[in-house]
Amino acid sequence: MPLLSATAAACPNIALIKYWGNKDHEFRIPENGSISFNLSGLATKTTVTFDPAFEEDRLSINDEVIEDSGLKRVKSFLKIIRQMSGKPYFAHVTSQNNYPMSVGIASSAAAFAALSVAASAAIGLTLSERELSRLARRGSGSACRSIPSGFVEWYPGNSDQNSYAESFASPDHWDLTDLIAVVTKKHKSVGSTAGHALAHTSPLQTARIADTQRRLSVVRHAILNKDFEALAEMVELDSNMMHAVMMTSNPPLVYWEPTTISIIKSVPIWRNENIHVCYTMDAGPNVHVICLKEDVQTVQAKLKEIPGIQDVLIANVGQGTRLITD
Repeated sequence: MPLLSATAAACPNIALIKYWGNKDHEFRIPENGSISFNLSGLATKTTVTFDPAFEEDRLSINDEVIEDSGLKRVKSFLKIIRQMSGKPYFAHVTSQNNYPMSVGIASSAAAFAALSVAASAAIGLTLSERELSRLARRGSGSACRSIPSGFVEWYPGNSDQNSYAESFASPDHWDLTDLIAVVTKKHKSVGSTAGHALAHTSPLQTARIADTQRRLSVVRHAILNKDFEALAEMVELDSNMMHAVMMTSNPPLVYWEPTTISIIKSVPIWRNENIHVCYTMDAGPNVHVICLKEDVQTVQAKLKEIPGIQDVLIANVGQGTRLITD
């Protein structure tokens, strides 16, 4: 029997229009569409090996054996792979990340994108990019956006069949850079999966969803036309709206730290100094400071002046998830 093993690499992505709240929790069908770009240079590399001799699924991340809720999520996902392939074999999954996990840098997106591509290839499934996006969504909603390259839109749909992401502009379309200001590397107290389930408890979620199509349209056109001013206004608004929903959920989710606030108060001031820069945040305390490539050194220098920033990770617009064959 040939070795049933494959390795894939995936980038996390940063959402410019956010995904928060599900219509269907089991299939992770979102309440609204979203737009993102992949983060080049930040990577999750995952190897999946299926073997009839294995007696259980196993997971290790960064050389540490995982036996908590992370393993449970991977087991549930591998069950889907087994059902799709008709092969009942257990798998051993090994993964390496070169960036902090569970701090608002979409580690679960890269994890399940890489797992989708590696596991499906290892077990002999031949899937299209759209099918891989749908599959990745089952593990982590935002993972569907890490499958395609460059600038990506996730169409929410209303079922497993029509909820997927696809690229609408290539990585080299626009030289945007994401400077990720790492405020803390501690794991967040409430993960995104639990947070999505609380979205409906906020009285602001309905208004946020109702305005989503307008925000999507503005950001899509801003990217295609390379209109940074329009992009900045809508990206910051959308991020603030999502965190307003989080803060008004029951119980409230407050991810911000004092340094978080310092950064988001500083960025609009820098923009008034004719620097092309804006901020956005996922579910976590760290701030994604997005700028044009020409402004990277200036923004990086300004971030270094803010007390409490532990590190600044720099990523350009990246490729989609891919198999590694060497």
